[in-house]
Amino acid sequence: MEITNVSRLVTSKDLNHHGTLFAGRTAMWMVEACFVAAAKLNKRTDNIVCVSIDGFNFKRPVGNGDVIDIRTFPVYTGRSSITIVGKIYCSSFEGSILNTAVTFVTVDEDGKSYPHGIVIERPKDPKMQKYWDKYDDRRKARKK
Repeated sequence: MEITNVSRLVTSKDLNHHGTLFAGRTAMWMVEACFVAAAKLNKRTDNIVCVSIDGFNFKRPVGNGDVIDIRTFPVYTGRSSITIVGKIYCSSFEGSILNTAVTFVTVDEDGKSYPHGIVIERPKDPKMQKYWDKYDDRRKARKK
């Protein structure tokens, strides 16, 4: 499982009216980092689109001058989907401050999904297995 890391410096333009990192900026950075991970797995950038962001719960606020690290992990692939988990860490705190999963789908020129042929094995890490199981259960439920 390839892990992708992206670091960002939080500056005044990234802050909300409370003086902490704006959620919209965080979402943009998270989707972008997860997109990079999906594109690396897919070996293309022109045929994948984001279809869902699964939960966005902040555990702590981040301030001006903090450095955040976004670590991404591919956790599930379906017929045309690629799900990437993103975890944000801040140099000022221990542990992650935000975890989410972002799902992308491969699409053709007409925007129709098609099989990407990418297979990843169920992760060995029990925490990542929970994500795998969640998305596998969703896939099975859609088939019923």
